Amino acid sequence: MTLISDRPAGAIRDIFGRDKALIGMIHCPAFPGAPRYRGASMNDIYDTCMRDAERLVQGGMHGLIIENHGDIPFSKPDEIGPETPAFLSVVTDRIKRAFGLPIGINVLANAPLPALATAVAGGADFIRVNQWANAYVANEGFMEGRAAQALRYRSALRAEHVRVFTDAHVKHGSHAIVADRSIPELTRDLGFFDSDCIIATGQRTGDSASMDEIDEIGSATHLPLLVGSGVTADNIVQILSRTNGVIVASSLKEGGVWWNPVEPERVRRFVDAAQAGL
Repeated sequence: MTLISDRPAGAIRDIFGRDKALIGMIHCPAFPGAPRYRGASMNDIYDTCMRDAERLVQGGMHGLIIENHGDIPFSKPDEIGPETPAFLSVVTDRIKRAFGLPIGINVLANAPLPALATAVAGGADFIRVNQWANAYVANEGFMEGRAAQALRYRSALRAEHVRVFTDAHVKHGSHAIVADRSIPELTRDLGFFDSDCIIATGQRTGDSASMDEIDEIGSATHLPLLVGSGVTADNIVQILSRTNGVIVASSLKEGGVWWNPVEPERVRRFVDAAQAGL
């Protein structure tokens, strides 16, 4: 397959001011109301998010995504309470005011409406949506693409400036429901439903997408392409030769484990390794 080394930057350049971006992940601790919440004060939760943001920014990342990853097990979109976007909005506002970098929002599981509300309230620049078109079976059960509803909600909020980044062949799920459609066809559906950027992932958090799958997804779209899992200092240059950037989390955490704090030295090593591909 032909290697795609110089993709159109589109929304990546509009948001980050560059053709290739390194985006770090803020995994928020469990918020009140989530099963793993154990009574931490809101200030302690916000301080944890701010600490990780500071380490990512000081290490040289170009942007951040804020995600309610501590709220495991995740609720389906219509079962997410108003407290989740409320807490996320405060985190987003504080990080945006402190660091001024581009910020994205991902509300799990697959909840673009709360993500859009958070983005508007907190000043974020884009949202990530794991299933934008079609449907699949996830850990949370049956998940439908919510593009039509989300784009109408974005229009109602007058928030067309908030871009939508969407996963292709999303991790943590089975696509048997649409197994008669190839990965390129599923990817083209995202563009047809007005996605601004495509994200390739592995099978689960921390797993790398294969280079063959990255190429397969990239060849099916004119949109910017990111890799959103399994990115490390060892594979970053190879990935950047095919894409417009990466979303990285686990490999920047202490011990390489997603629920640990960001480790400054890991961020520095990662950003140094990435320079050859930027």
